[in-house]
Amino acid sequence: MSFGSFDSKEEQFINEINMTPFVDVMLVLLIIFMITAPVLKHAVEVNLPQASSKPQVNKPEILNLNIDQNGGYTLDSKRLSEKELNEQLQQASKSSPQPVLHIYGDKKVEYDYVAKAMSLANAAGVEKVGFVTSPGK
Repeated sequence: MSFGSFDSKEEQFINEINMTPFVDVMLVLLIIFMITAPVLKHAVEVNLPQASSKPQVNKPEILNLNIDQNGGYTLDSKRLSEKELNEQLQQASKSSPQPVLHIYGDKKVEYDYVAKAMSLANAAGVEKVGFVTSPGK
């Protein structure tokens, strides 16, 4: 603690902040950052070759599979049985690029019918399957 002069009988505190330790710490931090900043460059300079390419134009076909409340399958507005659906999915999986299967399941359909459709798609070799839902309120 800092006190006033030794001559006075009352003890007086000096109400000023000692800036010397603060300046010392800041100078040390400045020196540390100046030394470490050039070392932090992690980039590797590589001379890459030039090439021209076109974006991929072949977009995969989208197959829409609707599963109604009673478990009936409709593939692209064509009503199919489970066996016919399996055949259609096997034919579609052989095409290039492979199609994407979008499954539209009715809100009240039993999950068993959706699981069967997913199993048929997997067995047929369809790799991309998505579920389509309507946005909520």
